[in-house]
Amino acid sequence: MKRIVVIGGGTGTFTVLRGLRNYPHHITAIVTMFDSGGSSGVLRDEHGVLPPGDVRRCLVALSGGEREETLRKLFNYRFSTGGSLKGHSFGNILLTALTELFGSEDVAINEAASILNINGTVLPVSLEKSHLSVKLEDGSVVKRETNIDIPKHDGSLRIEEVYLEPTVKAFPEALRAIEEADVVVLGPGDLYTSVIPNLLAKGVPEALQKGKAKKVCILNLFTKWGETHGYNASQFAKELLRYSYLKQFDHIVCNKENMPERILKKYAAEKKFPIEVDEHITTYAKEVIRKDLFRADYFLRHDSDAIAQIIDSIAT
Repeated sequence: MKRIVVIGGGTGTFTVLRGLRNYPHHITAIVTMFDSGGSSGVLRDEHGVLPPGDVRRCLVALSGGEREETLRKLFNYRFSTGGSLKGHSFGNILLTALTELFGSEDVAINEAASILNINGTVLPVSLEKSHLSVKLEDGSVVKRETNIDIPKHDGSLRIEEVYLEPTVKAFPEALRAIEEADVVVLGPGDLYTSVIPNLLAKGVPEALQKGKAKKVCILNLFTKWGETHGYNASQFAKELLRYSYLKQFDHIVCNKENMPERILKKYAAEKKFPIEVDEHITTYAKEVIRKDLFRADYFLRHDSDAIAQIIDSIAT
């Protein structure tokens, strides 16, 4: 049994974990705790807790047991009617209640993990409260994750720097998991709001350097307006290496299959475009793995099973 650590947040990390949970490895998810939008942002502001949304997704991804389907639906259930609960997911509310009950986010996560009978471990990257900020190429600064994620500014402007205010220390258990891992996976996920924020917690880059794990980067399928508009594969990898202090990845995994034109048009309308795997990508990894990585229905998304199979082959 190998120790695999997945660092990120959002639907990208959910996808990776959903596939890996079927393999006989010890899986640990290390999750960003700096969101400020949606249900997480409201609960954070009103209850003073760390944002629970990405933690909830990871817990659900690793859930199992006889009541798996019901509990997964329950944790993801989002209230749609009027009133104070509108827009909140049940899982976010439960994690907030558990935090207030036990007085600690890490204990609350462990309790929720027990309820969901998860196959693995979910750890916050930090237990300290902070907000994400970015400096854009025109010198302007955008504060709070929600304003970066859903830009009110010109989304074509490049992000020059991303940082936390205030700076925070990483959760010791998260650092220990990284140092003891056999494989560490970064991505996929929104580069500046889901993946890199984990690398900003003090101690994480040092743990990555200290550990002997194989470092794996899973590239996104699409660029994102307001974060990575116009980026190619090398630019993604270069930014992850910059903030992780790593010189090179052991493996970079990227998609090679052509995507259906009918769906690409829908994404283009949202200013999302397939990431070009350029010739310079080999500079940033010992091995570049190009596979058919997506599945298509109404949306295009990473194939959980395909990614898990690649990570398993790297681990073993």
